[in-house]
Amino acid sequence: MVALLVPVVLTAQTKLSQNIVDDFSARVAAHYQLPHDSITGYIAEQLTRSGNAGLDIDSTVFDLKKDPVAFDAALKYLYQYSDCNRQRFIANLRSMGLQTNSVFPIATYTANKYKGEVKALLEDKTDFLATYTGPVTGKKPPATIAEVAAANQAAANAPASTSTGNETATTTETGNTDASTSTAPAADTRNWEVRPLFQVRTPEQLVEMYGANNVTQHDAVNLSGEKEGEAYLIYPDTDNELEVQFDGENGNILTFSHYPSKWKSPYGIKAGDPLDKLIKVNGRPFKLNAFEWTNGGMVSSWNGGALEGKGVIIVLKANNTGDPKQYDQVTGDKILRSDMPALKKLDVIIESVAFKAAN
Repeated sequence: MVALLVPVVLTAQTKLSQNIVDDFSARVAAHYQLPHDSITGYIAEQLTRSGNAGLDIDSTVFDLKKDPVAFDAALKYLYQYSDCNRQRFIANLRSMGLQTNSVFPIATYTANKYKGEVKALLEDKTDFLATYTGPVTGKKPPATIAEVAAANQAAANAPASTSTGNETATTTETGNTDASTSTAPAADTRNWEVRPLFQVRTPEQLVEMYGANNVTQHDAVNLSGEKEGEAYLIYPDTDNELEVQFDGENGNILTFSHYPSKWKSPYGIKAGDPLDKLIKVNGRPFKLNAFEWTNGGMVSSWNGGALEGKGVIIVLKANNTGDPKQYDQVTGDKILRSDMPALKKLDVIIESVAFKAAN
């Protein structure tokens, strides 16, 4: 009787317990830290290409349990990696070190969920492997708020000062030491990772991370010059100025409009970057509003590229506006393609870039 009931129970697996979700999430995170890990490297690349990676692929892979869509997609791509073969899928789950009582529920859940997509998954795998260059793993988990605060405090307490262009020396930024007492330059050891800022929920946490002297409040203003609530500036009036806006359940918005900046931003996109780099990151040309008009220079569509749906808001500007014949082609009430020849001659760069991540 028991033997007859087992298949019925297995085929009824439609939901995973939280313990199993946590187990799979933890094992993926652990393996993602290993260099050249074939399984998590495959999953991460497929999540990125499919648009299920969120704003930052590393943050997503390190905490799959917080993103049900990405979690299911990760299972799908591991199943695909296993050639949609249940036994091979089970073997791969075991190779990742999952607990025994997690393996079979995951195998059943995944096989049931994607049983109607096997042919499409196998065909997609063939196309994927034609351009896949191998796993890019060996990653470090995003720093916590406490870790950022500790790193910046340690940098502030370092005996030597650091010249940072427009910024005051690191030691005076936090108000802990006097830069005039420092005699030799030192490496800037402050934490410049952007990912921890998506975890922040209060201005007090910003102060904890970067020091009271380095955080100021101001009005958030849209492209039309209208006030859109409050925002906070980290390292104001320097090349490393970064605006943080808390948008409740919609998540945080981080905006960069100064350059050159030391921040390690998502996708490596920064203010001051040239148009060609942005096209390369997106993987294809995109559309933007013409200049000198409403929302002028703002990207209006990523045309299904890598940045589609990733919460990336970019405004471009043209540096060479002295040639009316060229500039008139890209101004007014119209939509432009980013590969338009006139744009290449106008030295178009990123004026500002905002990253928006949901809570």
